[in-house]
Amino acid sequence: MMAGFMIQQPKIVFVMGVSGSGKTTIGKLLAEHSGLPFFDGDDFHPAENIEKMQSGNPLNDDDRLGWLTAINHHARQEVGQHGAIYACSALKASYRRILSEGIGHKVAWVFLKGDYDLIRSRLEARKAHFMPPALLQSQFDALEFPEEAFSADLNLTPETIVGQILEFFQFGKI
Repeated sequence: MMAGFMIQQPKIVFVMGVSGSGKTTIGKLLAEHSGLPFFDGDDFHPAENIEKMQSGNPLNDDDRLGWLTAINHHARQEVGQHGAIYACSALKASYRRILSEGIGHKVAWVFLKGDYDLIRSRLEARKAHFMPPALLQSQFDALEFPEEAFSADLNLTPETIVGQILEFFQFGKI
């Protein structure tokens, strides 16, 4: 958790971290308790990105640009409504800039922070996902730790993490 960093009920919350960190799990729970709709960033990937990852090749910045722009476009529509929660890796500061463009101070970041071994074990246990565990190191290599995010410890239960997020952003109590 970041000392001295507090915002009230953001309109758009990006739950970020490497693949296997629990973005979808936390995002869905947070949506359930906050009343905001949830969107999985993976659903915005074009077919060629998914095929590339399934074949064991990491995405590069060019691959990610259209995907990030599509999520931003959607988030810009949702910010005018009630807001939304998005699960998205958002590994680099430049990606976070693209995602928040045109939304500004109405965006908040939740970083799901865990070590390589913990997350690799989660990926290996996961079924029916296009991201192979072999690509995890490429995500850790690309990760630029966000200074502007609430950091959540992945050693805690999802319910505890969501409770901390709700309290931090003053969404209310579970």
